[in-house]
Amino acid sequence: MKPNKTTKLVVALAATAALVSACSGARGDDPSATSNGASVATADVASKSSDAKFGTLDSPCGDGDAKGATDQGVSDTEIKIGFGDDRGYVKSPGLNKEMSDAVSALISWCNDQGGINGRKVVGTDYDAAMTQANSVMQEACASQFMLVGHGFAMDQTAEQTRVACNMVAVPGFTVSPDATNGPMSFQGVPMPVDYSNAAAWFQMAEMHPDLLNDFDVVNSTMPAIINSTTKTRAMAAAAGFKLKDCGVTLNYEGESSYVPFAEKFKECGVKGIWTSRSASPAELNFVKSLDQVGIDPIFFGEATWYGEAVSAWNKDTGLLDNLNADMIFQMLENADKVPAVKQYSDLVSAGGGKTALLGMQAASSFLLWATAADECGSDLTRQCMVNELSSIHDWDGGGLHAVTDPGKNMPATCGLMTALKGAEYSQVFPAKAGEFKCDPKYLIANDKSIWGTDLDADRISTKYLNANVIKPQA
Repeated sequence: MKPNKTTKLVVALAATAALVSACSGARGDDPSATSNGASVATADVASKSSDAKFGTLDSPCGDGDAKGATDQGVSDTEIKIGFGDDRGYVKSPGLNKEMSDAVSALISWCNDQGGINGRKVVGTDYDAAMTQANSVMQEACASQFMLVGHGFAMDQTAEQTRVACNMVAVPGFTVSPDATNGPMSFQGVPMPVDYSNAAAWFQMAEMHPDLLNDFDVVNSTMPAIINSTTKTRAMAAAAGFKLKDCGVTLNYEGESSYVPFAEKFKECGVKGIWTSRSASPAELNFVKSLDQVGIDPIFFGEATWYGEAVSAWNKDTGLLDNLNADMIFQMLENADKVPAVKQYSDLVSAGGGKTALLGMQAASSFLLWATAADECGSDLTRQCMVNELSSIHDWDGGGLHAVTDPGKNMPATCGLMTALKGAEYSQVFPAKAGEFKCDPKYLIANDKSIWGTDLDADRISTKYLNANVIKPQA
């Protein structure tokens, strides 16, 4: 039976760099969710281990005397923000719930210090359940000051509503091109449509300079993966690779046997294979087929290959001991070396939540939001938030990830490479754990043909722009 359109989107999402759902794992439904898909975050799980710092970041939270009902969702005592995920999607229960776990924990951490300038943060946790993103957005438009640290797989269905109601947002991730480069939107870890961070390919070239002519890319019939593969080929070429063209294209719905495709790679003489797919059961079957035909190439992929499901599978098979996955986040295994990672892990674990890369991504966006809100003081308006967020150009979430430029919606120019042995991940490049390698040459401009939307002179998607959109003021 062919998957429906929603199922196809889930597979497509897993193939994007923005959504690191392979690291998320399955989780049960949120017991605190109400019948309308929202729940109110409470402040009973926060750790008070640090009331002055989050990693290297001075805490934006604390007591104060901010006053005034300055905007929707803001009063003398409270700031109402929405956040959320797709945990109620029946075909993938708990989808990306670690994002809400992270934001809930950080709301508590912030409120334990006194909130933002004395105003308590009141969070509403929305469950978009994959297909309800626009309904969630409509609810948020009626009551929330902003959306913060959220990630909705079908954000393209909600973007017009968000822009129309001037809902300024600091998402954990975006998916659709119009949301990724949308107006009034700033991310802790931007991944815009017009630029890419090619650190992974440059670093792979340093690790294996003798293999520049021996890599190939797994092609796919899925439009999202085709788009990603086009970007990948450009990044590989910029790093000096001359990719083979072995003619391997996998059907996103799956293949009855992957052995013929593995045989093609064997005949082609590849020593390294890049995939833009996530670690789905079908992709793991493809890995098995490589072993069945007697080849053991480097298996090279995005951060979707860093996670519990992959390590558990490899513990039993050992077939991914040749895996390299690139990252712009610190590894959870580096918590003893990176204070921000340990603090994130401690805060989320204290509330019974799950730690994962998407959780750190949501945490970074919450901290970005709180930093801007702190600067606004009593003048806490959406206009002030747009002004402040657009002026932040050096951001690493206190050390959670490589430095990005949220204000200009520009990605990192850094990365690190992980490897898997048995069930254990480790950092293999650069050699010192907890460090990134950065270089301006890692930044690659994407061809306009693959943007998926039209951008104006400010690199903002023009699809839903209107005269009332809030723009940064000098």
